[in-house]
Amino acid sequence: MITIIGGGVAGIGVGILLTKLGVEEFLIIEKEEIGASFLNWAKETRFITPSFTGHGFGLLDLNAVFPNSSPGYTMGTEHLTGRMYGQYLKGIAAYFKLPVLEKTEVTNIRKEGNEYIVQTNQNAYKVNTVIVACGEYSFPKRPFQHGIHYADVESWSDFEGDRMIVGGGESAADAAFHLSTNGWKVDVYHPGKDWLAFDADPSRSLSPFTRDRLKGEDSQCIHEHPHSSVVSIEYSKKLSAYTVTLKDGSIIETKQEPLLCTGFHSGASQFHSLFEWTEDGLPIVNEYDESTLVPSVYLTGPSLRQRETIFCFIYKFRQRFAVFVEHLLRQHGISYDKQALEEYKQSNMYLDDLTCCEAGCEC
Repeated sequence: MITIIGGGVAGIGVGILLTKLGVEEFLIIEKEEIGASFLNWAKETRFITPSFTGHGFGLLDLNAVFPNSSPGYTMGTEHLTGRMYGQYLKGIAAYFKLPVLEKTEVTNIRKEGNEYIVQTNQNAYKVNTVIVACGEYSFPKRPFQHGIHYADVESWSDFEGDRMIVGGGESAADAAFHLSTNGWKVDVYHPGKDWLAFDADPSRSLSPFTRDRLKGEDSQCIHEHPHSSVVSIEYSKKLSAYTVTLKDGSIIETKQEPLLCTGFHSGASQFHSLFEWTEDGLPIVNEYDESTLVPSVYLTGPSLRQRETIFCFIYKFRQRFAVFVEHLLRQHGISYDKQALEEYKQSNMYLDDLTCCEAGCEC
């Protein structure tokens, strides 16, 4: 029996692969509902990676989770909202009749001999393989006593007044774009390099979609403050304002509670004892995305790292589905449809040679 923890893009994608391979004994456990992280996005937020149908020319939609699928075609738009993508995940899960337990939370996993006991708020399951497919959106980093995290936002129209944003990256740029579009002045403080600093790997710099949005007329309302580390956010009743202290000792006062775009913890952190961890708080895996601490526990999703290769985008980590699934099936002597595996290889969804992942462009 294989248990997949998480009914998001990674969990549903792996479930579809197992189904295509002819594997029947697996279960997907989701603590909320299929696609919950995407459904919880602010309603205006859209994918930065475009969805486009190019199957006839051997090109898979960047946000598809299995071959011959296109969210762009299904939802009729190029940059999907979170709700659109959540509906896409629900639709394909229903189409493949995936065994998904929704509203079921895994509370503990313990090793018992060569098997694992997966305890939920409903029942306990004895399994031989655990696939941790938890996303990150449900685990926001809240380093300060005060601040509204990006993950708390339901709609950017709910915000009024000029606003300070703490943190950089895509979430900060998205927040700044929407707030400035609504007519508010935005100051963004983050410790990194200037937003327009470019890296060929889109995991390390802002996407072209985001850069284009920041070039609009409303961008004059956005003031970026790079190389500025915030160390504390306090509330002063006397001033009726928030005091933000920077690493250099300077203090900034703001009437509106700052927005925190400070990132997310790995979803695997709730099962901390199953993995070794890097200093940056990321789980360590072997060449088959398997825990280096205990056998038959695999990691998939945006927290996945292989040496220096970052797999935080869907089009990146989906390429590892078939690699680690093939490994686990062979490890347990489970037969599978090799033709279905070949379909993934032909669709560029089987990345086992990481030497090709060095990002670089000639122009």
